[in-house]
Amino acid sequence: MTDSAAATAVAETNTNPVTVDTGSAKIIYFLYFAGLIFGITALAGLIMAYVNKSDADPVAATHYRFQIRTFWIGLLMLFIGGLTSLILVGYLIILFWVVWVCVRCAKGLKALGKGEPIASPGSWMFG
Repeated sequence: MTDSAAATAVAETNTNPVTVDTGSAKIIYFLYFAGLIFGITALAGLIMAYVNKSDADPVAATHYRFQIRTFWIGLLMLFIGGLTSLILVGYLIILFWVVWVCVRCAKGLKALGKGEPIASPGSWMFG
């Protein structure tokens, strides 16, 4: 395939709307937001992400991977923050965790609304 034919194929692909099943991924992001207050909802979101990950389209699969990593990395941050709260620095770690979860969920919802995949679902920071 020539370069111009490949460019035309990419341009045609980009003009067609991509249908992405975003319902479950969107619910999981909102469960994570609620998990900041009621921790059990984040666990429910984690279970939903693991259940839906295997049969998801490629765009949704990046969101599920991002959500799963958000849970586990966040749990690690909370554990470290809890241990170090005895020397007061842990409260800053816990505050960072709250901001970190909010930013990751907001960026995920924004990308999901546009039908885009997460750019770097394996990232430790904000994706």
